[in-house]
Amino acid sequence: MRSDRNNPFRIAQEQFDRAAALLDLPDNVREVLRVPQRELTVRFPVLMDDGSTRIFTGYRVQHNLGRGPTKGGIRYHPSVDIDEVRALAMWMTWKCALVNIPYGGAKGGVVCDPTTLSSGELERLTRRFATEVAIVVGSERDIPAPDVNTNPQIMAWFMDTLSMQQGHTINAVVTGKPVQVGGSLGRNEATGRGVSLMVREWARRQQRRLEDLRVVVQGFGNVGGVAAALIAALGCRVIAVGDASGGYLCRDGLNIIEMRRYADRHPRRLLEGYSAPGVERIDNKTLLETPCDVLVPAALENQITDQNAERIRATLIVEGANGPTTPQADAILEERGITVIPDILANAGGVTVSYFEWVQGLQSFFWNEQDVNRRLEQIMVNAFEQVCDLADQRGISLRLAAYLLAVRRVADANLIRGLYP
Repeated sequence: MRSDRNNPFRIAQEQFDRAAALLDLPDNVREVLRVPQRELTVRFPVLMDDGSTRIFTGYRVQHNLGRGPTKGGIRYHPSVDIDEVRALAMWMTWKCALVNIPYGGAKGGVVCDPTTLSSGELERLTRRFATEVAIVVGSERDIPAPDVNTNPQIMAWFMDTLSMQQGHTINAVVTGKPVQVGGSLGRNEATGRGVSLMVREWARRQQRRLEDLRVVVQGFGNVGGVAAALIAALGCRVIAVGDASGGYLCRDGLNIIEMRRYADRHPRRLLEGYSAPGVERIDNKTLLETPCDVLVPAALENQITDQNAERIRATLIVEGANGPTTPQADAILEERGITVIPDILANAGGVTVSYFEWVQGLQSFFWNEQDVNRRLEQIMVNAFEQVCDLADQRGISLRLAAYLLAVRRVADANLIRGLYP
C-alpha cells in the first residue's frame, strides 16, 4: 500500500492545484480538471499454460476529453493500481497540451509481472484485456500505446483483437505498433530522442559544451537505453546507467552501444551479468546520488524524494520517466539550484510520435524516418523554448512554467466548449 505522501494521484493533484491557483482558474473548472472523467476497472480470466485459470485486474482511465480523443500508454507491472493510473492519465493531459497536440490524457495498466508469463500467456492476457476495455477505446475515442513492460508486439495483439471484433483492420486504434502493421518509423526511439533533445537544448541555452557533460541514466529500457545512446552520440560522457539488475558505473564513460547489444540478447532485456574493464557495480541509491552534470531518471515514479533529494549531485535533472520526483523533493532541488526539466516536457517525444502514427494510420499515408524526426525535433524544441521563456519571465521553475502553459490550454478548451447539457 502506498503512503499518502507518495501517492502519485495526490502528487498529480498537488501539482495541478499549484498551477490552477496561479492561473486563478474558476472553481468549476478546477473541479473538472483535478479528477478523471472516466474510470474502468476490469477483472478477467486468462488460461495459463498449465491449464489453470488466473484472474487479473486491469484499468483504463480517461482524464479529460476537452482537446480531443484521449491518449496514453498501457503498462504491465505488479505495482499498478488505480491511483497510479489516474495520475498517469492526468499527466498525459498536460503533456499533450504542452506540446500542443489534439489529445486529452488517458492511461491503462494490468497488475501482473510479465517476466513470469510465457509468450502465449502474455498474448492471451493482452487479447482478453483489449476485449474488456474495448467499450471505452477506439481510434476516435481513446488510443492506447506502449508503456512500462509493454512493446510493439503487445500493441499488435491489441490492435488485431479489436480489428477481429469489427471485421476489418482498425490501424489507428493503437500506436507504437510494429512498422509492418502500420506503426511509424521513429516511434520506438521517440521518447528517448525527446530526452536527448532536452539535454542538447539546455546545454545550448546555458552555453555548456556537450563534450564536458557527465550523464547518469536510471533505467535502460525503451526510454533510458535509447536516451543514453543518443546522449552519448551527442558527445556527452555517460558515466553510469542502471536497470532492474542494478547500476553500472565507469567514470571514463560507458560503452552504451555494447551495453544495449548485451541487453537485447538477455532473455529479460536486462544488463544482468554485464561486465567490462573499468565498470563498477553499484546499487540504485548510489546511482541516483552519483556526482554528474545531468541525471536522467527514466524508470518509475517516486525515485527522487525528500529522503534523497539533499544527496542528489547533478546540475540538471531530465525526467525521462513519469512522476520520478515528488513535490517535496522538487522544493529541495529548487532551493539547491538544481534545474529540473519536467516529465510532461522531457518525455513528450513518445506521445508526439504516437500522434504522428495516428495521423498516418487515419490517412493510410506514411512518412519516412527523417520527416518523423524533423517534425518531432521542431515540436520538442518549440515547447522547450516556450517553457524556458515563461520560467525566465516569471522567475519560476521549469515544472511550474510547463504546468501553467498546459493547464491554461486545457482549461481554455473546456471553457470554450462549455458544460453539457
